[in-house]
Amino acid sequence: MQDKHLYEYAVIRVVPRVERDEFVNAGIVLFCKKEKFIKVIFKINEEKLLLFCKDIDVEQIQNNLISFEKIAHGNPNGGPIALMDLAERFRWLTAVRSSVIQTSRPHPGLSINLEQTAKRLFEEMVL
Repeated sequence: MQDKHLYEYAVIRVVPRVERDEFVNAGIVLFCKKEKFIKVIFKINEEKLLLFCKDIDVEQIQNNLISFEKIAHGNPNGGPIALMDLAERFRWLTAVRSSVIQTSRPHPGLSINLEQTAKRLFEEMVL
C-alpha cells in the first residue's frame, strides 16, 4: 500500500470588483510540506470575467496569476517572496487579502499522487 501524503490546497479566485465580493474560480494551489511539493494551475475564463466587469484588464489578471505561479514555484523572477522557503510561500499566497487575486482558505486532504490530485481539484473547482 502506498503512503498517503497530507496536503493543503486553496482555490485561486479572481475578484473583478472587490467591493462586491463576487469571484470567479481561476485556479488552485496545492502544497505538501513533507514531499516539498507545490503546484499552481490556473486558467482565466475571460468571458465569465467580462460578465462581472466589462472593463476588467484581463491581461493584467494574467500577469498577476503568472506572478502568483512564479512565487509558488520559487522562481527568482518572482521577487523576494519567491525566495522564501516553500511553506512560507504557500502561507503568503493563501493569506487573506483584499485584492483582485485572492484564495479560499486552505483545505486539507490526503493523496497518493499529488500531481493527479492537483489536476483533479483543478477540474472540479475551476473547469
